[in-house]
Amino acid sequence: MERREEQPGAAGAGAAPALDFTVENVEKALHQLYYDPNIENKNLAQKWLMQAQVSPQAWHFSWQLLQPDKVPEIQYFGASALHIKISRYWSDIPTDQYESLKAQLFTQITRFASGSKIVLTRLCVALASLALSMMPDAWPCAVADMVRLFQAEDSPVDGQGRCLALLELLTVLPEEFQTSRLPQYRKGLVRTSLAVECGAVFPLLEQLLQQPSSPSCVRQKVLKCFSSWVQLEVPLQDCEALIQAAFAALQDSELFDSSVEAIVNAISQPDAQRYVNTLLKLIPLVLGLQEQLRQAVQNGDMETSHGICRIAVALGENHSRALLDQVEHWQSFLALVNMIMFCTGIPGHYPVNETTSSLTLTFWYTLQDDILSFEAEKQAVYQQVYRPVYFQLVDVLLHKAQFPSDEEYGFWSSDEKEQFRIYRVDISDTLMYVYEMLGAELLSNLYDKLGRLLTSSEEPYSWQHTEALLYGFQSIAETIDVNYSDVVPGLIGLIPRISISNVQLADTVMFTIGALSEWLADHPVMINSVLPLVLHALGNPELSVSSVSTLKKICRECKYDLPPYAANIVAVSQDVLMKQIHKRLIFLPTPQLDVARTDHPCSAPQTSQCMWLMQALGFLLSALQVEEILKNLHSLISPYIQQLEKLAEEIPNPSNKLAIVHILGLLSNLFTTLDISHHEDDHEGPELRKLPVPQGPNPVVVVLQQVFQLIQKVLSKWLNDAQVVEAVCAIFEKSVKTLLDDFAPMVPQLCEMLGRMYSTIPQASALDLTRQLVHIFAHEPAHFPPIEALFLLVTSVTLTLFQQGPRDHPDIVDSFMQLLAQALKRKPDLFLCERLDVKAVFQCAVLALKFPEAPTVKASCGFFTELLPRCGEVESVGKVVQEDGRMLLIAVLEAIGGQASRSLMDCFADILFALNKHCFSLLSMWIKEALQPPGFPSARLSPEQKDTFSQQILRERVNKRRVKEMVKEFTLLCRGLHGTDYTADY
Repeated sequence: MERREEQPGAAGAGAAPALDFTVENVEKALHQLYYDPNIENKNLAQKWLMQAQVSPQAWHFSWQLLQPDKVPEIQYFGASALHIKISRYWSDIPTDQYESLKAQLFTQITRFASGSKIVLTRLCVALASLALSMMPDAWPCAVADMVRLFQAEDSPVDGQGRCLALLELLTVLPEEFQTSRLPQYRKGLVRTSLAVECGAVFPLLEQLLQQPSSPSCVRQKVLKCFSSWVQLEVPLQDCEALIQAAFAALQDSELFDSSVEAIVNAISQPDAQRYVNTLLKLIPLVLGLQEQLRQAVQNGDMETSHGICRIAVALGENHSRALLDQVEHWQSFLALVNMIMFCTGIPGHYPVNETTSSLTLTFWYTLQDDILSFEAEKQAVYQQVYRPVYFQLVDVLLHKAQFPSDEEYGFWSSDEKEQFRIYRVDISDTLMYVYEMLGAELLSNLYDKLGRLLTSSEEPYSWQHTEALLYGFQSIAETIDVNYSDVVPGLIGLIPRISISNVQLADTVMFTIGALSEWLADHPVMINSVLPLVLHALGNPELSVSSVSTLKKICRECKYDLPPYAANIVAVSQDVLMKQIHKRLIFLPTPQLDVARTDHPCSAPQTSQCMWLMQALGFLLSALQVEEILKNLHSLISPYIQQLEKLAEEIPNPSNKLAIVHILGLLSNLFTTLDISHHEDDHEGPELRKLPVPQGPNPVVVVLQQVFQLIQKVLSKWLNDAQVVEAVCAIFEKSVKTLLDDFAPMVPQLCEMLGRMYSTIPQASALDLTRQLVHIFAHEPAHFPPIEALFLLVTSVTLTLFQQGPRDHPDIVDSFMQLLAQALKRKPDLFLCERLDVKAVFQCAVLALKFPEAPTVKASCGFFTELLPRCGEVESVGKVVQEDGRMLLIAVLEAIGGQASRSLMDCFADILFALNKHCFSLLSMWIKEALQPPGFPSARLSPEQKDTFSQQILRERVNKRRVKEMVKEFTLLCRGLHGTDYTADY
């Protein structure tokens, strides 16, 4: 084959460089990578260089690139190429070349000991990789040999340079081991060998660290080397001397960071808890850092206080159980706990003045878990000691949760405010957890403090203190059942006494009331104490999220006790909505918001507080009499209906669209929660039905019938717009889900409207709504005709879409497959109609299996797993499976062979299982024929492997899990991944 002459960088942008991996070409490509301003040329060069690194020629050019006359960038590439060849292609190296390769690397490392540090590191990594591949048989004393060779006096490099090079090599050796691709059995052998070899390393490190003449750069390298070796799970007792030396080095500011890292890594090893005596010796060393910690805090030295805190927390968090077990040493461990308490309460506001306190929070979880895991007698003893500590912790955490002054907070950046918000959430989670240990006494404690604060006339209280105490209550009440607490009535009584002059305080008051909404449902007499506060807050745009979400919680939990307040709630809400106080702004749900109960129907404009407010009103109206509901609905939605009528007359434009989608969203959210009947407790899932409503027609249906013509008019102008169509469908979909059987009067006209919509412009949202109608009403004889007509129509339109090319509409195909599966599940009779082209549906579904979009493929697999069991009962289905089932099997085998994502293999396994269970005789014939051609479904398979797979599948007709395992195994063989690292988590 003729070699191409063009070199990297010689051709213009976009030209592919030749694969001629010479030293000159590599240098040109590196120059192009580093200095060419054209990004396309850089990318080409990088791709070419990656190929060069793994080429056979790399063994040749790598050494030449390391020549002294080359610049560091070129030398670095040479060293990296050597590492890649040694670590990834070790099997290519003949055994008789091991020693010469080792000698060459030693020579290069010695030369670069006084040269470029980045090149030195890469050469050390290459030698480390070589050592790991040769240990223990081909190089049994690798580490000892390294130490001996670098201590030789005949080297041209000065002693300090040799020492630093040796330390670099010893540092990267354990790191390379951690990331190496050694097979598991080799990894165990090498780990054992390294554990023995640490006997050659630690004495050297101790000597260098304790030697007064050792320069700072050497001592720092020693600490980093020690830090690297302890991660090999070296016994803690073997590290004692070096840990003590590292503690001493903490007094040297240049060595501080490296010392902290080394100590923390040594203490944090999982195996360390076995060496209790050593751990007990470490406690005084940690406690000895308290004065240094106090000085650092006093001087605002955040790095030092952070580092010392890390050490204290590492010892306490990793070994609290082991240290608690040493009962005779309880006082020293308590002293360590108090030191960590000091770190939790470190002065200043997080994250502006300090970043240390957040490190300690997990420790308090761990300590509590360990105390509560003891047997009753021992637990009682420790409870006596540590309950006061945890009450102190609550005080400390609430102090840390306090906002700074308004002036100071105003200077914080948005990022700092967000970090503080997350920090407060972490504190909230900790308080909730602490409740398990302290119980009801914690709430009493908080209530007493709040009561004293609000009733004291001696000194004015800060809003920050009040807010923090309320935040503590809220944290607990959100997740813990406080219904039986005897302090909540007092708290509800105190809330109106709070002087609210600040947005943060007002927010917390709102969220606290929201957290107590279930308690209010059990004690409705107290609703009037807090409801006026919530309604008043609705009028403040700054309290938008907290006030609306709290009203929604109250309306949901207390709706049957709210009729006396309904008129006032509706009036205030209507006023707020009309004045547009809560703008249509996107907001991200915060931990205080209950976003799980109802999902939002549409996109951007729908996720606003206006929508939440409508959901609240839906809950509220649900508890009223039908006449009252209709009256309130009329006053509530009439302005929006009038606005929608005007918009329906206007020529479509972007601002019109936003307004229309917003109004439709308001109606959709209102109907989502407006439910005048109750679900039976003993019915769940698809068979869910409701108790009959004795009051007459459902108000939602009445309203929908009144606005139906208007919605059709809007649709006629906006049928091309997916977002408007989706918003319209959402109104009916949410109403169907909420009303179930009560929606029945709307079924005929809705089916007719959906048919017209879908015939004009097919959209996925129309199919999703059709699926809901099939799910709930298809089994009802009275509703079957319009639903059957709609089903046949959308199927016909979608089949036409397939003929035109469905690849541009994966969402429609996805929804169509889900509709077909639902039809088979709820009403297989829909497939009995002669006008339904079952064969075309089957072929389209096979085509959908080959889509790149995973949801579409999943939906198609779901259709087939519903279809195949109907082979016997639906004649048309049985006929098409007999005629085209082989086509389905081939598509499934192609997918398993590598054409589909591995994450979808369970779905394809379900189809195979269904074929085997319901079409066994056909499958046994098809699978042998399909797997006959060489190279199908993968060129990597042998005939024996294909035969084994087909026999395994045909044998397993009961255990679906086994079939899934077979398919996973087979797809790995097809892709050449069987037995590789890529399959570890598969």
